[in-house]
Amino acid sequence: MSTQNFNLPDVGEGLTEAEIVTWKVAAGDTVAINDVLVEIETAKSLVELPSPYAGVVGELLVGEGTTVEVGAPIISFVSDAADAAPASPAAPAADAGGGSVLVGYGTGAGATSRRTRPAPRPVRSSVGVIAKPPIRKLARDLGVDLSSVTATGADGEVTRDDVMKSASQESVFRNIETPEWGTVREETVPAPQSAPAGLARGIAPAPRQTSQADAERTESIPVKGVRKVSASAMVQSAYSAPHVTVWKEVDATRTMELVKRLKASPDFADIKVSPLLIVARAVIWAVRRNPMVNAAWVETEDGAEISVRHYVNLGIAAATPRGLLVPNIKDAQTLGMKDLARALNRLTLTAREGKTPPADQHGGTITITNIGVFGMDAGTPIINPGEAGIVAMGTISQKPWVVDGEVRPRYVTTVAGSFDHRVVDGDGMSRFIADVASILEEPALLVD
Repeated sequence: MSTQNFNLPDVGEGLTEAEIVTWKVAAGDTVAINDVLVEIETAKSLVELPSPYAGVVGELLVGEGTTVEVGAPIISFVSDAADAAPASPAAPAADAGGGSVLVGYGTGAGATSRRTRPAPRPVRSSVGVIAKPPIRKLARDLGVDLSSVTATGADGEVTRDDVMKSASQESVFRNIETPEWGTVREETVPAPQSAPAGLARGIAPAPRQTSQADAERTESIPVKGVRKVSASAMVQSAYSAPHVTVWKEVDATRTMELVKRLKASPDFADIKVSPLLIVARAVIWAVRRNPMVNAAWVETEDGAEISVRHYVNLGIAAATPRGLLVPNIKDAQTLGMKDLARALNRLTLTAREGKTPPADQHGGTITITNIGVFGMDAGTPIINPGEAGIVAMGTISQKPWVVDGEVRPRYVTTVAGSFDHRVVDGDGMSRFIADVASILEEPALLVD
């Protein structure tokens, strides 16, 4: 009997540690190559690790809720053949059913990172569909029948976009709402009780039992994963970039009329449309007219410089059950209305699932935070590190508004923006917010 350990791989750029969230297998289970072994949480998202071996699980070496470093063993596999060597991903796994042979592309003695291994191959089901395990899980979560999906990937492989398109056609995104979360969004542990006063004087305290009532009075939330990273980023931004916030109240009635027309249009029948789409287009349009808000302050050996980006990687702040994420849409300035709407749909769904890949959370140039979904009128958002501006969109509600000398009910919102005053001067940030507001007041300006 021989064993082979599977070490925690680097599933992102520079990942150093991850938390074991949920084991999908148990000791004694027989697994095939690419079967999901465990769900882990990195500093940015949830990731499912596929099995590099076909064989029998020997032992789970790390418990759920434990944070481990990259390269540490997390699970072992057993084999009766002491000299069984890892095979390539294409190696047949038929013998693994009996647990006597261990095959796979797993980490040999010299392997140090997942990057040195071949990537997992797509799996072909009994009905002939080719798709990777994460794509199959996505299809299951969305209720999509893979056999009915038109594949566009290499060699007939079903891609993520194929599944998302099929889900859209089945109106999965129509009228989608933020899911209900529990009263406790993150893992909590009982708070430690205060030490008795006599302890400070060296007097041993009498034994004390913690009652259920005491435990319910307070709770402690461990700071880790997404929460730990976002907290560090917020402190870095708040204490390194001088924030200035400006805002403007806007008559967004014509924006709401446009959203209503787009929802009724056959061209947008399979696409979720919301005011956020118009705000995103407005920000991209206003960036072109005010490029400094899309710049960044960069420290160099010679001092500092301002890097002005001639592209827009549009970040969308997303509140998820695991904390704040800010994934971004790469080269958003190249997308038309429909493609931008699809990109927003994909970004939102992926963030809610906690499946946003690390690459989608790096390289942002300017961010939108939609605090209106929480019923807030305005706010002073903190700039995402590496950027010079962030736009906050408030709730859109009917209010009395003066139009041509008459008071009328109109859909009104507030657009606010925080900026790095080292990069953007007062006139620049004011012109930018005014430009965003002008688009919300008259979306026809986008047609130029």
